[in-house]
Amino acid sequence: MTESTAFPQFNSIDIEQFSPQFKQQLTETQQQINALLQQTSSYTWDNLMLPIEELEDELDKTFAPVRHLHGVRDSKVLRDTYEQCLAALTDYATWMGQNTGLYQAVKQLAERDDFNQLSNAQQQVIAHQLRDFRLAGVQLADADKERYQIMQKRLAELTTQFEQNVLDATQAWQHHVTDETQLAGLPEHAVAQAREVAQRQQVAGWILTLDFPCYFAVICYAEEAKLRETLYRAYVTRASELADQNQYDNSEVMVEIIQLRHQLAQLVGFDNYAQYSLATKMAEDSKQVLDFLQDLVQRVRQQAQQDFEQLEQFARQHYQVETLQPWDVNYFSEKLRQHAYAISQEDLRPYFPEDQVLTGMFDIVQRLYGITLQECHEVDTWCDEVRCFAVNDAQAKTVGYLYIDLYARSGKRSGAWMDECVIRRRTARGQLQLPMAFLTCNLAPPSLQKPALFSHDEVLTIFHEFGHCLQHLLTQVEYADVSGIRGVPWDAVELPSQFFERWVWQPQALALISRHYQTGASLPKDMIDNLLHSRHFQAAMQLVRQLEFALFDFNLHHQVPPTSAKEIARLLEDLRQQVSVVPVPDYHRFQHSFSHIFAGGYAAGYYSYLWAEVLACDAFDQFLTHGIFDEACGRSFLNTMLAQGGSCDAMQLFVDFCGRQPSMDAFLIDQGVQAT
Repeated sequence: MTESTAFPQFNSIDIEQFSPQFKQQLTETQQQINALLQQTSSYTWDNLMLPIEELEDELDKTFAPVRHLHGVRDSKVLRDTYEQCLAALTDYATWMGQNTGLYQAVKQLAERDDFNQLSNAQQQVIAHQLRDFRLAGVQLADADKERYQIMQKRLAELTTQFEQNVLDATQAWQHHVTDETQLAGLPEHAVAQAREVAQRQQVAGWILTLDFPCYFAVICYAEEAKLRETLYRAYVTRASELADQNQYDNSEVMVEIIQLRHQLAQLVGFDNYAQYSLATKMAEDSKQVLDFLQDLVQRVRQQAQQDFEQLEQFARQHYQVETLQPWDVNYFSEKLRQHAYAISQEDLRPYFPEDQVLTGMFDIVQRLYGITLQECHEVDTWCDEVRCFAVNDAQAKTVGYLYIDLYARSGKRSGAWMDECVIRRRTARGQLQLPMAFLTCNLAPPSLQKPALFSHDEVLTIFHEFGHCLQHLLTQVEYADVSGIRGVPWDAVELPSQFFERWVWQPQALALISRHYQTGASLPKDMIDNLLHSRHFQAAMQLVRQLEFALFDFNLHHQVPPTSAKEIARLLEDLRQQVSVVPVPDYHRFQHSFSHIFAGGYAAGYYSYLWAEVLACDAFDQFLTHGIFDEACGRSFLNTMLAQGGSCDAMQLFVDFCGRQPSMDAFLIDQGVQAT
């Protein structure tokens, strides 16, 4: 068996020439597909599906590096190039989805007498394609097809604009501090980073930004309430009409996105966009999703209210604060955590240096799945601090490659994410193309004096994204459309990531990922005990926050679409009245930067985080029963949940692993939710 590995050459891409070259590649691909459809009237996998997979894989490998650079090293020329390519790619995707000749060819293949002789994965690819033809409006009249194409192209423009507005608004704001006393309480790493930002701008003092590591440090630790309020107001009004830089206002962008999604869904035969979205998910219908979310609200809201009342009482008793302001909640929550459990995220940070976290994380997956990771030093990357690793199986054979980019910097969009770079597939020449993945975070970088030191929450984020990468890299499927994370229902795609988070709460795993960066000492037992005891601290408050987001998203796409930003705000406020326990000010504009649903893949799907977490907790219960490093459990999870990608029914894979249908019990225990 031969293998194919070609690393992207990020620094050799001619961005200024990329757009016309990529558009030419798209045109040639269309011509080749048309030619394929003319060659025969008897279609097989080898003369139809495989050649098209080859052509589309070449498109993917051409565009993936530029798509990634747009997220991690943005610039004016790169942004323009990305937008031009995305528009062309959207046109191409619509042309493919509405190609009647191609649809008839795939349909004919599905109706062949020997269809059942194809592998399960091949049959799944064909079933997904027939479904996606319908979702793309293949059976529409020509005029409606044109409407669909116009709407898809406009949606691509709007979602890109939404994300860029959030990035620009975040990076346009800064707060210059010249009096060091205003920074009292901030962790040393945050002060050092603020000083380095100021030095780069050649000004005295410190510059605070809305990059999440800086914002989070201020909102949790700054003793000066006025400073916390300043950053809080700037953060929650980003990309809105109330921001200092309101040229990045997403108000109209949001409305147009929701309106267009609704129109598009109705055009292809659905009542609303939520129904359209669920056509590719595990959940059967809107009622099932809403019942799931409302059931959780009923179970957890009272406990969340008690959590908040406890916080208010603590602030009154110990700090004489009668009314908690929104910018006080994180600050006094951290004080209460320290008071109740003698632990804080900053206490833990010295024990989680980057190298130890990654080494320990790799050790865990070796114990579970028999895989090892070895750093590659001669690989082209987009930034000097990016690292690349070869992923090797139990026989020391390389099965894929992983790029890790952990630090926040200018030009990099916020948040943490995994993305595919190259998909695993078998080429027409019989070569096995090895998968490659990106793991991206926005954590505080190392300083001149210290290595990068992570909080326990940040370690959890790394584990989450690595869990996604494992599903992409450890797949055994050889057909692109159902390989890795492709073809996996969106409400199941978070299962491997949330499953892998569980290890950061296990003492045996903590011993592997923690080591004091100076002394080499292990995380002391009392700190581990305090950390574990604090696990359910305000868990109910955090859960209702996720429920608020999920219900807002689903109702926004399920109800009559709003006609103004004020209507969107009213919907969110109504849901907060039913769900939330933490008051927010009238100027709060969370929705204006909710990129997951307005610019990401989570439209009418944000519930997926909770849906998949129920499955993840239930699956992890097998390890709690047999041992967190139980080899048999690890190999079983590898062979079912990770290796199969989207080639099998997601629920069936869960049943294959657990031996039963899922239950919510393990999730409620994991969340510390009391039985009702």
